[in-house]
Amino acid sequence: MRKISSISSLFNLVLVRRSFSDKIHLISIRSYSDQLSSPKPPGPLPQYRNLVEQGRLQNDPYQEKVALALQNLLQRLEQYEKDMQEYHIKLANWEKKREDERRRLLMEEAELKQQGDFWTSVNKRRIELLGRWTFRRNVDVEPGVGKWVTYLNREKKLDSLVGRRPTAPPAPKGLYIYGNVGSGKTMLMDMFYGATEGIIKHRRRLHFHEAMLKINEEMHRLWKNQVEEKSLQSSISSWIMNLPVDMKVKEWLAAEERYKQEVQMKNILPEVADKFLVDWKAGQRGASILCFDEIQTVDVFAIVALSGILSRLLSNGTVLIATSNRAPKDLNQDGMQREIFQKFIAKLEKHCEVVLVGSEIDYRRLIAQRSVDQVHYFWPLDGITLKEFEKTWCQVTDQSGGQITSNTIPVMFGRTLEVPESCNGVARFTFDYLCGQPVGAADYIAVAKNYHTVFISDIPVMSMRIRDKARRFITLVDELYNHHCRLFCSAASSIDNLFQGTEEGTLFDLESFQFETETEGSKLRRNVLAEGSVSTGGAPAGIVSMLSGQEEMFAFR
Repeated sequence: MRKISSISSLFNLVLVRRSFSDKIHLISIRSYSDQLSSPKPPGPLPQYRNLVEQGRLQNDPYQEKVALALQNLLQRLEQYEKDMQEYHIKLANWEKKREDERRRLLMEEAELKQQGDFWTSVNKRRIELLGRWTFRRNVDVEPGVGKWVTYLNREKKLDSLVGRRPTAPPAPKGLYIYGNVGSGKTMLMDMFYGATEGIIKHRRRLHFHEAMLKINEEMHRLWKNQVEEKSLQSSISSWIMNLPVDMKVKEWLAAEERYKQEVQMKNILPEVADKFLVDWKAGQRGASILCFDEIQTVDVFAIVALSGILSRLLSNGTVLIATSNRAPKDLNQDGMQREIFQKFIAKLEKHCEVVLVGSEIDYRRLIAQRSVDQVHYFWPLDGITLKEFEKTWCQVTDQSGGQITSNTIPVMFGRTLEVPESCNGVARFTFDYLCGQPVGAADYIAVAKNYHTVFISDIPVMSMRIRDKARRFITLVDELYNHHCRLFCSAASSIDNLFQGTEEGTLFDLESFQFETETEGSKLRRNVLAEGSVSTGGAPAGIVSMLSGQEEMFAFR
């Protein structure tokens, strides 16, 4: 029997990588306990240098360069927050004035309609306008163009009465931090995120899988709202219902209101960005930052969703701080949706400084060597090893107390997951149970949120033949580590040999991999792929990468 207790216990990265980050924050809190009277936490650069002085971190020039860039950004954000607060006050006043004027114009039109003169004058004007338009363009008039012309004329008149929308102040450039695994990217980003408390009101930190699930959930909600049939009574707002005009005029006003909403909501992704990722609270306006950990483009949906949402956020002044194992231009290894991807990368590089953490050292391995005092990864799957694995399970559950029982935990999208064995925050699964069926990040996040310790048994050697299982396993480990869980495994081989990407096999199932919806066979994601002019085709080099398992081997490392 062979057991891994030093470098090979790297599989305890699920614990170590995040626990390392936790230790950083704990150390940081202790190091400036005498500064608690100050309203601001220390910035990332003072934190980093303090940890190096204490010997808690090894000095790394690449990390210090990133910490300096984050420190400079933090200082610029203080003024940006003030500028954005003033901008939102101006914007709110402008929006209110414009809405008041728009309703006044509508009322004038409604009064004309009530008097019976409205349609004569409006239709005459529409005929004149449409005649000119068709004469100049030499094209057929499509249904709805008349309503569109009326809408544009009203908007133009509002511009002349109220003025153009206030211009937002220019946002400082964010940071896109990339480099090898274990080089300290997440640690530095978390230092920065903690330092923004009290400076930036609207801030959010998301891991890739969590973000994709939240995006998918919000898209599904908005999509359902759009397709639901609503009665006339529910669709007409209260201000229209209370007007002293007849029902036909109210119906016309309601139709104009609905048309305005349809024009403003050109597609669903900007709506998700505006109302979800940046969570504005009533009466609290200002700057916004998004810290996005481990950005990646695992499939077409990720490319389309990230492109639409991040582009919208960046255009509206959100400051992005992202981490990734790849440079922006190297994110899309499979060449999927090249045109959309290139536009997204251009936007990203315009709004973010790209910084490399060039260290070749995986600091998590060093931490693992120094701190792990218990075996967490057992191999191969022989009698002696399995006996040791069972012994460890008994020891951990005995320490937790209570009885071992089955359990049911809630999962996003209204689903549940059965947990075969659990005991006071400790759970046990087989590999096939968690990775051999169509589950994904939502299930793994649910496990990580409900259990601080997870046992996974019977992990096989993986190859392209079971690529779908390998991808799920990567996501599982990623989420357990992201939520600070402790992991115990029994596996068929050493960690370094656990995935062999060269064996031929079928491609993994994109539909069941990661972004589940609340019902089986939901049309939402397929509609995004099909109706959004999205294809899954890649460049020849990308196809070679997909077939050879290069991307999975990279992710496994």
